Amino acid sequence: MATAREIMTPDVTCAGEKESLAEAARKMADLNVGSLPICGADNRLHGMLTDRDIVVKALAKGRNPADCTAGEFAQGKPVTVGADDDAAEILRTMAQHRVRRLPVIDGHQLVGIVAVADVARALPDRPVGDLIDAISE
Repeated sequence: MATAREIMTPDVTCAGEKESLAEAARKMADLNVGSLPICGADNRLHGMLTDRDIVVKALAKGRNPADCTAGEFAQGKPVTVGADDDAAEILRTMAQHRVRRLPVIDGHQLVGIVAVADVARALPDRPVGDLIDAISE
């Protein structure tokens, strides 16, 4: 079975934890992505920032994206998978935590992101359909 390292999107760009939400949003737009990992000065993963976070947790609450930092939205321990975890573990983790994107870690180093689309390209239809059902509830 394929591993996270084999199906992930490598060379991930991070939003710095001290970077403003406005800067992070521009980065998302430039990269045409809906989420970015939030990394600290130590280059370790501190969380994930989604376009939805920016809209629901900042804009809808009247906060100015130029005045808030990405680090403010790095809540709790990020859900990750190991680079050598197999696709079954990726599916379990995504379904259990109801997430569409998983940072891939090798040791303490962020090495990529596995998205539902990556899983869909790598696996037969049935497990992917089950995953979509689980995270869409």
